[in-house]
Amino acid sequence: MDALSKLPDEMSELIDSFMAHAVIGDTTVGLTQYIFWMGVAIVLLLVVLLVFKKKQSESLVPQGFFVNAVEYVVEFVRDDVCKGLLGDTWRVHFPFLAALFFFILFNNLVGIIPGCHPGTGTMGVTAALALCSFVYFVFYGCKRKGVGGYVKSLAPSGVAFPINILVAIIEVFSTFLRPITLAIRLFCNMFAGHIVMGTFAILASLFFEPLLQGVTASAVAGAGVSVFWVLLLIIIYLVEILVAVIQAYVFTLLSAVYVQLVEQEE
Repeated sequence: MDALSKLPDEMSELIDSFMAHAVIGDTTVGLTQYIFWMGVAIVLLLVVLLVFKKKQSESLVPQGFFVNAVEYVVEFVRDDVCKGLLGDTWRVHFPFLAALFFFILFNNLVGIIPGCHPGTGTMGVTAALALCSFVYFVFYGCKRKGVGGYVKSLAPSGVAFPINILVAIIEVFSTFLRPITLAIRLFCNMFAGHIVMGTFAILASLFFEPLLQGVTASAVAGAGVSVFWVLLLIIIYLVEILVAVIQAYVFTLLSAVYVQLVEQEE
């Protein structure tokens, strides 16, 4: 019970640690921990791509676990997301969608490391990613159909007046709602996962802490309980790795779906 009595204070500290804090300057114009770790994720991504390119150029046939693993992920994005949804236009959109997927994936995976705060753990970065996706599919919609044609395509043809006006308003609202849902979905999934992992880590440490102060029956019992929390933490940790991959996939897939919608013939 003494361990649980400390939980509220520990949870307050945990939640505060996930708020944006300036590493350099202040939170207005400075560098926060989220932007710092986003930079780390970008550097790691570039290193992985450079090593992959170097190893790939050494042999015509992919060799080694690393090269095959990276090629598998690239082919997955190409075949499952791009070719599967975009058909003949997949080559045009593959660079953007692949960059989106790998950027989100590496940020999510960095966030799994204890003490790291990835860019996808803050609403500002996920909103920026969603805005990029929004601008991208609107741009291609206007490029394909013209600005007037794209605006007209928001209202389905063959709908009688004044229902067509109502449908057009709903479609415009739905279009502007897409980046909002993209940003919130990614942020909430990653932020909630970090809070859950942090909570179980705190519970494990709180129950084990008395054993470090002295060996007593209650301390040993508490340490036994902490083992239970550690096992749950390991399970949740593995689930979070899966969630990190799934969220990168979902964000990229939905972006591809929005591109597909504007690529369709009227």
